[in-house]
Amino acid sequence: MPELSDEWYLWGPYLSERQWGTVREDYSADGEAWSYLPHDQARSRAYRWGEEGLAGFSDREQRLCLGLALWNGRDRMLKERPFGLTGAEANHGEDVKDYWWYLDATPNHAWNRWRYHYPQATFPYDDLRAENGRRGKHDPEYELLDTGVFDDDRYWIVEVHYAKATPTDLLMSVQVTNAGPDPATIHVLPTAWFRNTWSWDPGSPRPELAATGDTSMRVSHPSLGELELLAGQGPEGDPPSLLFCENETNTQLLYDVAATTPYPKDGINDHVLTGAATVNPDRQGTKAAAWYRIDVAPKTTVELRLRLRPAGNGPDPATALGQDFDAVVATRRAEADEFYAGLTPPAASPDEAMVMRQAFAGMLWSKQLYYYDVARWLDGDPGQPIPPASRQTARNSRWRTFDSFDIMSMPDKWEYPWFASWDLAFHCIALAHVDPAFAKDQLLLICREWFQHPNGALPAYEWDFGDVNPPVQAFAALEVFAIDGGRDLDFLSRVFDKLLVNFTWWVNREDADGSNLFEGGFLGLDNIGPLDRSHLPVGGVLEQSDATGWMAGYALAMTTIAAVLDRTGYRPARDLVHKFLEHFAEIRTAMIAQGMWDESDGLFYDRISVPGGGVVPVRVHSMVGIIPLLAVAVIDEQQLERSVAPGKQFARFLHREGVRDAEDLVKTGALRGDPGQRRLLLGAVGVEQLLRLFDRLFDPGEFLSPYGLRSLSAFHRDHPYTIEIEGVTAGVDYEPAESTTAMFGGNSNWRGPIWFPLNYLAAEALDRYHRFFGDDLRIEYPTGSGVHQTLDTVADDLRARLVSIFLTGLDGRRPCFGGVETLQRDPNWNSNLMFNEYFHGDNAAGLGAAHQTGWTGIVADIIRRRHGMVRPLGEVLLSVIERKP
Repeated sequence: MPELSDEWYLWGPYLSERQWGTVREDYSADGEAWSYLPHDQARSRAYRWGEEGLAGFSDREQRLCLGLALWNGRDRMLKERPFGLTGAEANHGEDVKDYWWYLDATPNHAWNRWRYHYPQATFPYDDLRAENGRRGKHDPEYELLDTGVFDDDRYWIVEVHYAKATPTDLLMSVQVTNAGPDPATIHVLPTAWFRNTWSWDPGSPRPELAATGDTSMRVSHPSLGELELLAGQGPEGDPPSLLFCENETNTQLLYDVAATTPYPKDGINDHVLTGAATVNPDRQGTKAAAWYRIDVAPKTTVELRLRLRPAGNGPDPATALGQDFDAVVATRRAEADEFYAGLTPPAASPDEAMVMRQAFAGMLWSKQLYYYDVARWLDGDPGQPIPPASRQTARNSRWRTFDSFDIMSMPDKWEYPWFASWDLAFHCIALAHVDPAFAKDQLLLICREWFQHPNGALPAYEWDFGDVNPPVQAFAALEVFAIDGGRDLDFLSRVFDKLLVNFTWWVNREDADGSNLFEGGFLGLDNIGPLDRSHLPVGGVLEQSDATGWMAGYALAMTTIAAVLDRTGYRPARDLVHKFLEHFAEIRTAMIAQGMWDESDGLFYDRISVPGGGVVPVRVHSMVGIIPLLAVAVIDEQQLERSVAPGKQFARFLHREGVRDAEDLVKTGALRGDPGQRRLLLGAVGVEQLLRLFDRLFDPGEFLSPYGLRSLSAFHRDHPYTIEIEGVTAGVDYEPAESTTAMFGGNSNWRGPIWFPLNYLAAEALDRYHRFFGDDLRIEYPTGSGVHQTLDTVADDLRARLVSIFLTGLDGRRPCFGGVETLQRDPNWNSNLMFNEYFHGDNAAGLGAAHQTGWTGIVADIIRRRHGMVRPLGEVLLSVIERKP
């Protein structure tokens, strides 16, 4: 594989799969983004802030875009973008209804493979809207497979392969298979277009696409230079028809306003479907397609070839699309095989290797140019209508300094085509295995001055930058640093400086009374509680066990980074080690002293401090009460001595724990090992509490499912929880699948399903506990089984359960596919994986966003880690401190 130099990143999968319905494109007065620019207008409206497409590729500034349009001869529109329902249309929130997969990719995008299944019958747009709209919250979603449109295998398998001959020479292979029993015709339109920049910046140059022959076009752009796009002949030797229009809004159709061009954005669509005179007869414009009309025999595959390269460079067109094309594709595919062979653990099964490779592919395909200048979005563009006055005090109006024009890792390029700060932390851990430079760049980017608010807050996500996500960036930075071999102290130092500011923001803004019990709202966990945790419907303050646990973990991660920087001699940071240890001590003391721990139930609970001084615990058995055990670190004797020496808060904390000197620690079992090499366990929870939490966590009747840890205990299946406070009554019961409440909108649901991020953190915490206790501590696992196991064995089993979600079991079925027989049994479907947002709490069927390869893609890290291909964090940090990276 070519080296990962910057020039190889020029072209990549940087397009969204849904630009319509995003906040950026919303210029309404009411902020209803989904209805302001709906799917049915997407083909006719030029976008302001980005582009979208099927199998989309672009340069890194999204100046020139490539994608695919298809038509089965029956649909009312070209298939140019995935179709899905808005939150108001679907019974469980926004929901994509097409099937596509990211099957392969290399970090430099010299090789990418994408697959899509397109019905030969009319795409059932209206049926999907009507039936999902009819169903309620307790009904399953109505999916495209349920409509019968794929019956008798009457569909097209479309694969797009991108390969680079050089950083500026891009090959596109479109392979179309008729999966059905009869001959059929399909229209295939590989498409090139420029992102519209000229309409928003008066006087900016207008690029141009123009035909130079029957199968080639000139691509002229002021910064990309002169390129040429070659389109090969069809399978019968016929050239395609080159069609041209403008990437301009069809104002006549949408607003009954005189058109600025007779060849608007939907001109190619209208011409192909109806023969309308909406393509430029002069064969030039800012959007162009090569129109192939192909008859394909049953069970037969045909291939179309295109090539984008600098004008006048390379072999003649026949060779460029023939022998040379074959050689480049074969080379890049072989390089990809070699790259992933080097990443695959020798002990991994072929099925695990496939899961790992597709997970990494999804991570790499899920990059996107994220363009959002909030100040300009709020104020409007020169020469354009002024945004409504309500915008100045509405969504993101306090984030005028946010100004992104960056390639970012997206959670899901259709469901969530915008970054989310805590999702991104998990993305980076997975990405560090294949492209550590990009992973580090992403963690630094979220903290850069054009992202981070001047007050220190990190932006949460597009719909509300001011919401609060769990502060997991310091943890992720340590993991990325370790996966990369513990070499890049400069990265660790840079991210540490910016997180210092963010930590201070948390202390100043999310601890209302200075009690060291933190707030923060839903903290990414959406529906986990009975009440809206971001907008409490009663008086008082919600003091959160998860927020407080997250902050304890944040303090320990910052302690660790400071210790690494100091003890390697990279920079003096001993005072900061003390500072974060002191803060950790305050948080731990507050959690116990102020009543978050419930001794009778053996769980931590949120609590509402009501006006007048009363406290109401929120007694829900959920991950909210488990998160404090994730805050754990092991420090060595040398660091302990340095930290106790000042005699300040950390020393007083140890005294409160009944410890006056090292020998007291040894007697209590808190300090273990040989003199001079002993280690101290620092955890937000004490050992007795930890063991009680383990009893809950690993009880199959509560959190432990066959496939990982549930977010909410199955205890509530038979014991629903109700809270009554200030005349408000709310409740929680066990919901292992889709959400039955619209409290937070969308398809989000933490009330019972299995989510990868918290499972990942739990396994990592078990490793740290095992590093301290070793084989001396064995717990009953599962609870009630009578079998006692060491914590590293428990961590390994938990990881194995997570991986098994995607693997073919003894029954020949993959749990992630649930009861969908086509996915389980059909060879055209059952090896194509989707990495869903979350998974059914009892049977692990995939739920939520279908392509959340973001944090679910971390299964690739888990596969490598459980087979010994990743050194534990503590081991790496110790070797770094000893200068043995």
